[in-house]
Amino acid sequence: MRKANTRDISIKDGVSEYGRSYIFPVLIAVIFAVLGSVTSIIGPSQLSKITDLITKGLLGNIDVQQVLKITIIMAGIYITGAIMSYGQGFIMATVTQKFTQKLRTNIVKKINKLPLQYFDTHNEGDTLSRVTNDLDTMGQSLNQSLGTLISSITLFVGCIIMMLFTNIIMSITAIISVLAGFILTLVIMGHSQKYFNSQQNRLADISSYTEEIYSGHEVVKTSNYTNEAKSNFDNMNNKLYDSVWKSQFMSGIMQPLMGFVGNFGYVMVCIVGAIMAIDGKIGMGTIVAFMIYVRLFSQPLSQIAQAFSSLQSAQAAMKRVFGFLKESEETSDESKTDKLVKSTGKVDFDNVQFGYLPGQKIIKNFTVHTKPGQKIAIVGPTGSGKTTTVNLLMRFYDMNSGSIKIDGVDINDMKRSEVRDQFDMVLQDAWLFDDTVRNNLVYNQKNVNDEQVQYALKVVGLDHFIETLPNGLDTILNDTISLSVGQKQLMTIARALIKDSPMLILDEATSSVDTRTEEQIQKAMDALMAGRTSFVIAHRLSTIKNSDMILVVKDGEIIERGTHDDLMSAKGFYAGMYNSQFSEEN
Repeated sequence: MRKANTRDISIKDGVSEYGRSYIFPVLIAVIFAVLGSVTSIIGPSQLSKITDLITKGLLGNIDVQQVLKITIIMAGIYITGAIMSYGQGFIMATVTQKFTQKLRTNIVKKINKLPLQYFDTHNEGDTLSRVTNDLDTMGQSLNQSLGTLISSITLFVGCIIMMLFTNIIMSITAIISVLAGFILTLVIMGHSQKYFNSQQNRLADISSYTEEIYSGHEVVKTSNYTNEAKSNFDNMNNKLYDSVWKSQFMSGIMQPLMGFVGNFGYVMVCIVGAIMAIDGKIGMGTIVAFMIYVRLFSQPLSQIAQAFSSLQSAQAAMKRVFGFLKESEETSDESKTDKLVKSTGKVDFDNVQFGYLPGQKIIKNFTVHTKPGQKIAIVGPTGSGKTTTVNLLMRFYDMNSGSIKIDGVDINDMKRSEVRDQFDMVLQDAWLFDDTVRNNLVYNQKNVNDEQVQYALKVVGLDHFIETLPNGLDTILNDTISLSVGQKQLMTIARALIKDSPMLILDEATSSVDTRTEEQIQKAMDALMAGRTSFVIAHRLSTIKNSDMILVVKDGEIIERGTHDDLMSAKGFYAGMYNSQFSEEN
């Protein structure tokens, strides 16, 4: 498994960069939340007046008109509060989902801008987890907590002001009894953040491992590794369970803790209020108002604690998302102009050196000059740098020193898209997409007709097979269509034939087909490569005997070069490789 080391980024910087366009609607939502909370704060003061009026009425006549007036005012206040709360909820839900949508779009754009090196050093599952799990967690947490946090803080501050304005002694009683519990909650939250971070990281680990095991399911089965894979998964799952349990436990105890604190403050207000009422210092209306205020006062504290718990999950997820978005991108080459329309196929490597890591050299002093239409074979032991050479030619990586030129133009002076347009490329791994046969073959090529598609299929010998499919070229290649590895490889070869670029790269393109099919493909390739420069990487040396030049690469250096007959006559490394394969085949 590859280690995913994604850089850290400040949450503040990330939100500032990707959330600027949402400042105005968020401010509107804040205003709505504040107004909604203010209506809740004003309500108890009006209820206090009604209580005092009724209390006086019990001793004499009740002022019904005044009670009705206050009732109408309270109804207006609470209706306004409900409208404000709805508006705030609607705006915040829209903003958070738009923000999440924007980040998801930026992640997809980012994936297309990342260099190949990123994908070679990071787990696919980890990257997918950032697009799915982390973004969903962030969106849900922000949606649930931001609006609540704003209204709760407003309600909290407003309650304190109204309580102090109503009665200082009762206010101190309520504040001290409630704040003690809130301070304890803050201490708990400070210790729980590490568990939320651990939860997101271990969730990504499980996603990576599951994707890895599922992709290699056949290998797992044939190697009888099922029990070990299950054991590894259980171990990772237990670690995730441990982190989730601790984070959710810490989050879960805050609500009942604040409920207890609220009830404690409620009792204290009743006791102190009763004593002051007996002494004649306050009326029943004040006690009733404080009984409601202490509820309103403890409620936002509980909501603030819950919102902070939710924001901790969002923070852990945002850290991973913004870290991914700040990864180094490929250097943009959009300002460059096209240098070639269609090359003749002349390629020159001059003293090319390259290493994936600083101080490392995979390719050393690689020099070769090809003529248009030549077939160049690159052979050598595993890990000798054959595929790396092709990656440099396609500008998947940039060389450390030296130069590669196409028709005399340095590829570093060309757009990457222009360089890649000069090549057809068939890799060892056959990739087909969940789409129709036609779209898989044409794949981003313009003005391709069915005759060209049929010709390519006939060349590789797939025309009869395609005719047997339910809808022919319009058949969607999904799990219901069973294709062998060889048939998939033939499809990718046909795709390269349709592109018809001036140069061709075959990286073990025939390694997945049987000998008879390989001979058929080889004949088609020989006919197709006439007049086109071709670079062929092959382990089966019998397939490259007719090459114009064979480069024997070992430890990143060309140790032999020449035709098949020349190299066999030299009785060097190539001859040893060829004779070894010949004896094995016999």
